[in-house]
Amino acid sequence: MTALVVYESMFGSTRAIAEAVGAGLAEVDVPARVVEVGELDAERADHGLPEDVTLLVVGGPTHAFSMSRDTTRADAAKEVPGGHVISERTGVREWIDRLRLPGRMPVATFDTKVAKPALPGSAARAAAKRLRAIGAREVLPPHSFKVHGKADGLVDGELDAARAWGRELGARSR
Repeated sequence: MTALVVYESMFGSTRAIAEAVGAGLAEVDVPARVVEVGELDAERADHGLPEDVTLLVVGGPTHAFSMSRDTTRADAAKEVPGGHVISERTGVREWIDRLRLPGRMPVATFDTKVAKPALPGSAARAAAKRLRAIGAREVLPPHSFKVHGKADGLVDGELDAARAWGRELGARSR
């Protein structure tokens, strides 16, 4: 089994969660490659997955109650010194819309969400719905990890929670 953890991140919190999920997967002997969605999109012109991938994990920030869009990424870039976010080329939404999945690929989705105020919507749930529509099979329900604010970092304990979620995901995927 080999996992591919694909993430979209603006300020770094979602990237940190993706890396922790990958580490959790590795702890239960599931090799995981963690890659930013724009990098993967650039290397896979066929819009497929590498042949050795047997588990797909997709994560991104919750923007405007769902997955990011060009406009929400542009808004995020305005808040960063220098105007550059981590995922500026493409987002998870666009990548999933072009993705070709083999068979009933096992998948799991996660997002980062502001802890307070508790707002509705979830990028993870939206991504899971789109992945199911193209034939994916969910291994675990979508999961949200909390951040203090857009660029204010993760709530204490969320990296440990992401590692634990990665371990559970690896165990359930066998």
